[in-house]
Amino acid sequence: MVLVLNPNAFRRFFTMKKAIIVGASSGIGRSLAVLMVQDNYRIGITGRRTVLLEDLKTAKPDSYRIKTFDTTQTSTIAQHLEELTQELGGLDILVRSSGTGELNEMLDFEPEKRTIDTNVSGFTAIADWAFNYFLAQKYGQLAAISSVAGFRGNSHAPASAASKAFQINYLEGLRIKAKKTSLPIFITDIRPGFVNTRMAQGQNLFWMASTEQAATQIFNALRRKQKTAYITRRWLVIGWLLKHLPNRILEKM
Repeated sequence: MVLVLNPNAFRRFFTMKKAIIVGASSGIGRSLAVLMVQDNYRIGITGRRTVLLEDLKTAKPDSYRIKTFDTTQTSTIAQHLEELTQELGGLDILVRSSGTGELNEMLDFEPEKRTIDTNVSGFTAIADWAFNYFLAQKYGQLAAISSVAGFRGNSHAPASAASKAFQINYLEGLRIKAKKTSLPIFITDIRPGFVNTRMAQGQNLFWMASTEQAATQIFNALRRKQKTAYITRRWLVIGWLLKHLPNRILEKM
């Protein structure tokens, strides 16, 4: 039997862009994965719940690769990402979508620790791996979802706001570092306001975006290789106000 290869299919396989979305089992990450697969990406999806990742994969099995792990287990992150990249056959974009944040009026330490372990330690391990991978490859794009909440302190969720401030500044540092290399390495800081996910806690939340709307704007920002992207765009105004809000007003909120 003679195996006949379709030249067009062969070409598509090797020119197809590859991406990893860390935190794709639900929320924004899941919606973004669906959108990128529709645009002919091969996607590595990660999360802590295998059943949700498998459910996502069933729609287009050939387009997804799965890796289950917890980003708080920082010692194994590099191995998981390297294995997933090998399965994809390369990597063009890594999107860090996993994150957590809890209202913690009583300042219980365990919720604060969970937030720091995920949003600071886990985030840093992922960002560092991706940057070094793209540096060795000489091109690539790292994107991460921070938040407009990172501009100021928050008495209701101190660790959450502080961890987002860490992410914003860390991404800026990596962007400056990439600029000094003169290589096409792009760092995109995605700053949502309220998005309809389990992390949207509280009453009277305004300008709430659906995960699909958020994913569409994020994907457009990735394609334009933006430095920062507010989701939705109107949150740029809120971000500006938060930065310039006098302390005497902030202390009453």
